[in-house]
This record gives sequence, C-alpha cells and structure tokens, in this order.
Amino acid sequence: MNYLDFEKPIEELQTQLEKIQEAAEKSGVDVSKTTADIEEKIKEARTKIYGNLTPWQRVQVSRHPDRPYTLAYIDYITGGTFMELHGDRTVKDDKAMVGGFGSIDGKTVMFIGQQKGINTKMRQIRNFGMPNPEGYRKALRLMKLAEKFNKPIVTLIDTPGAFPGLEAEERGQGEAIARNLLEMSQLKVPVICIVIGEGASGGALGIGIGDKVLMLENTWYSVISPESCSSILWRNWDNKERAAEALKLTPDDMLGNKLIDGIIKEPIGGAHTDQETTFKTVKEEIIKHITALEKIDPKKRVTQRIDKFCAMGVVNEEV
Repeated sequence: MNYLDFEKPIEELQTQLEKIQEAAEKSGVDVSKTTADIEEKIKEARTKIYGNLTPWQRVQVSRHPDRPYTLAYIDYITGGTFMELHGDRTVKDDKAMVGGFGSIDGKTVMFIGQQKGINTKMRQIRNFGMPNPEGYRKALRLMKLAEKFNKPIVTLIDTPGAFPGLEAEERGQGEAIARNLLEMSQLKVPVICIVIGEGASGGALGIGIGDKVLMLENTWYSVISPESCSSILWRNWDNKERAAEALKLTPDDMLGNKLIDGIIKEPIGGAHTDQETTFKTVKEEIIKHITALEKIDPKKRVTQRIDKFCAMGVVNEEV
C-alpha cells in the first residue's frame, strides 16, 4: 500500500506488524497478542489522523494512488451488468469519459463518469481523467438516451479538470461544457451526481448538475485546484496549503454553503483502505435517492433542480 506524508505513523506501525507476522511464520511462535495490540494502535492512529485532516490533506487523500476510480465503482454497483457505450457521433470516443447502462437490483441506470486509469499506460490512454469536448458531448448523448428510455442517471466525478490543450479549445471545450449545464438542468429523469475524487473546475461541473449532488468524505470540489490558485496568486506552488484553506473546497465547506446536498462517509483511513465498504455505501445512497426522486413529478423535479442552482451564490444589486 502507498502512504501519504502525513500517514507516516501508520506506515511505521504497518511495517512493524508485517515484520512480526513474517518472523512468526518462520519461527512458528504465537504472536497473536502482539499483532492484536499493533492492529489496535494502527486503528487508533488512523482515527486520530483522519479525524483532523486539513483541507490540503483531504486533497491529497482524494488523489491517493490506491483510491478506486469510476469503473471500479460501476463494476461493483452493477454486479458486472454494465454495458459501456462509446463515441460522441461527431469526432471520436473520449477514453477519459466513460458511460453506459447498468443494472442496480434489477433497475436500469445510466452511469457516466471520468476515468483516470489504474497504471501509467492506462493513465495516458485515459488522458489522466481530463476529458476533451467530445467526452462531454458523449456524456450528453448518453444522458439524452437515458431520458428517451426514462432511465435515471448517475454521474461519478473524478477529474483534475477538462483537458486544457489547444486542440480541445479549437473543438469547443467551453461550449461543450456550457451545453451540458443547460441540458442537464432540464433532464426529465432523476440525476444524481457524486464526487468520488477530485472535482476540479468546469471539468467536474460538466457532469455535475443534478437533483442530488453528493461528495465522498475525502474529496474536494472547487473552481480551481490549490496548486493553480497558488500559482496565480503567489506565482508558485508553495502556498497550495493556504490556497486549499481559502478555497473552502472540502465536503463540509460545500455542504455548509449549500452547494451540495450531502456527504457520504468513508471508512476510517479513506476509501482506498476498504474499497468494498465504500462501494456498498455509495450503492445504498444511489438506491435511496433514486427511489425518492422517482416519486416526484418530472416537471416538479426539473423546477426544483433549476431553483436549487439558481439560489446558489450571492448577488448585490445597486439601485
């Protein structure tokens, strides 16, 4: 397992545990009491560390290399019934944006999300989870398909941002994201958006307009990353921790400002320490919200969705 800088005490205890277990296997000595004590210390260290995370540390956890990505969630939640659909019918198939139909306890759902890639080669293929315009156009095509067949939509957000390359701008990156904001606000089917990792800028917002917007406990959602904010304000990355604090990007901050609808708890130590429990929790949240949203009249649901987003922010009018 990989460890972050602030997880050093946990790493040391885990290393000690592994050495004792290895020695016990070779010698045949009973070390159950010793291992139990160390496991308890690891649990206590995790609880202490993760109970007092700073905004920057939470950003680091959201990027943890062992953290599960979109397809891992979809595969577990749908029990292997996921059928991926490809292409925007205009340019190409953007590998950074995945989507398709899957079944949750017999109910068909359209899943859409950014996929970062699980190793170096796949990260290159997936463009590190940064979609091009055709990725957002593919997402919109799939959303309209779901609406046509009256199927709920679940989006899983995990991106460092939309791809900022020249070719992306030439093909209309801004227009593609803006079109998604407009169309998602008016979809007649239930839409649930869940931030499972990084929620950066318009790249996240392009699939982030829903009846319910939720965040996992160790994620972030902001108009800009702490590093980019620091580079703009201070001309370097040295103040990224200060920027993370000022941006109010944590789930607690977002919920307090009424920009999201709920926080999904993670296992102590983060989603990467117990992926199956995280998947089960996310699945339960999806089922709960879909069941509640489907009871609301579509016209009323659209009105509530639009009103919710229109109420965000502060406007000062001068007479």
